[in-house]
Amino acid sequence: MAGIHPSAVIEEGAQIDPSASVGPFCVIGAQVVIHADVQIKSHAIVTGRTEVGAGTVIFSFAVIGEIPQDLKFKGEASRLVIGERNRIREHVTMNCGTEAGGGLTKVGDDGLFMAGCHIAHDAILGDRVIVVNNAAVAGHCIIEDDVIIGGLAGIHQFVRIGRGAIIGAVTMVTNDVIPYGLVQAPRGVLDGLNLVGLKRRGVARSDITALRAAFQMLAQGEGTFHDRARRLGDETGSDYVREIVDFVMADTGRHFLTPG
Repeated sequence: MAGIHPSAVIEEGAQIDPSASVGPFCVIGAQVVIHADVQIKSHAIVTGRTEVGAGTVIFSFAVIGEIPQDLKFKGEASRLVIGERNRIREHVTMNCGTEAGGGLTKVGDDGLFMAGCHIAHDAILGDRVIVVNNAAVAGHCIIEDDVIIGGLAGIHQFVRIGRGAIIGAVTMVTNDVIPYGLVQAPRGVLDGLNLVGLKRRGVARSDITALRAAFQMLAQGEGTFHDRARRLGDETGSDYVREIVDFVMADTGRHFLTPG
């Protein structure tokens, strides 16, 4: 194939679309599937049962599809599925899943994974996720669409981060984050809403007003956090607020970051 550099090592069995390109000194494993127009730049490794969606670019020295960093992993078959049009920068690591976590690590479409960040086993990421330099998403996390995770941040295992939330730089997140939440401080604190992100996406002023009122009710209403969310669900007419309510009421193995 014209798009594969002669110095690249392509193991027998790898499936590479004719329109894809593989740069010098890359290693592509036997169970890898690479779709149309994927670019893999020099010295990258793609291994394991990994599927790379169309138009994705993997930059130099990334290691994609290696076994999980989990002592319970015993070599069972597991996968990494990466969606379309992602940008995976230098030294990024993404691991396959584990049997205990469902056997699948999944990345959506149109994400940006900046240099040195890590996506651990069994994490499920949505579309348009941005993970900034040297941030780490631990095993079994769920990161919904349009989330931004700041540089050097750490997301604890089993944490869920709702759609449109933003995590500040150098922040440790140990509990679930509501959709559109703004989290910052060394030990993550829910400090408001991602108003900038909402405005950039063209969310109507009426919905933003409803979200701000909902946040105040969650912060200052009577009863437990779940009680406040339940009452909010009974009263709201906003789909955005309803999304927060549904997120809070869903099953989870962790507590929530709550407004201070």
